[in-house]
Amino acid sequence: METPEPAAPEAGTGEDAAASGRSSPARRTDFVQSLDRGLAVIRCFSSERPSLTLSEVAERTGLTRAAARRFLLTLQELGYVGSSGRQFSLRPRVLALGYAYLSSFSVAQIAQPHLEDLTEELHESCSVSVLDGDDIVYVARASANRIMTIALTVGTRLPPYPTSMGRVLLASLPEDELDAHLGRTTMRKLTERTVVDETELRQILAKVATQGWAAVDQELEAGVRSIAVPIRDSSGRVVAAINASAHAARVPMRTLEKQFLPRLLDAARQIDAELATRMAVGARVVR
Repeated sequence: METPEPAAPEAGTGEDAAASGRSSPARRTDFVQSLDRGLAVIRCFSSERPSLTLSEVAERTGLTRAAARRFLLTLQELGYVGSSGRQFSLRPRVLALGYAYLSSFSVAQIAQPHLEDLTEELHESCSVSVLDGDDIVYVARASANRIMTIALTVGTRLPPYPTSMGRVLLASLPEDELDAHLGRTTMRKLTERTVVDETELRQILAKVATQGWAAVDQELEAGVRSIAVPIRDSSGRVVAAINASAHAARVPMRTLEKQFLPRLLDAARQIDAELATRMAVGARVVR
């Protein structure tokens, strides 16, 4: 695999123009020409031309064949481009480039009023979190009362394995990503009920993926139970999780499943629909 071309020391030079096969307007000295050309390779694919040969990529971007090949191979190694024979095409990972912008302000903003309605209805705290690296991060929360010794607020980070939202998010990962995550994770007994056996956790996650929700009984903290369901984008991909938590002495597990779960699922469906609408509007603006 060839390495990508180093960024030109100064954009807009004759060297840049020669490499791309076209003249370039003057650029500020901190403009990274290689990044510009790499993005041009991504942009040259379209709904009309989802699959292109090396020669077609070079022609559509104005790059030389050698430069186009280096960028395509680099993007392929990074997972943004795939190939079949002589044809190259974009991979789903490209969606992450735009998704960060479209979703960063959407999930939390859309979810907050639904969390507040849920909290008022259930009289229990409700939250939304996303998977960030090897942690879940709370991005929205409505608190009914404090039942945990841990102060949970927006921005709080927790390990996924002993939490209901974490298990929903882990269960949605592709197998290779889950394997990598578990390989990096040291599971500790946070309470006497915490599952720390990897085989058992995998079985739990498989069940979560099948049934579409996760419930945890005092594994993160003694006396606290929670139940969570996924939040999905317009493509059906799990992008966040929403949960309700309650004190074990007050709310039995059966109540979580029979009363809390239907309300969580309904809230998640509403958030899914609003998120899909927001992303559709954002996509139209981008076009």
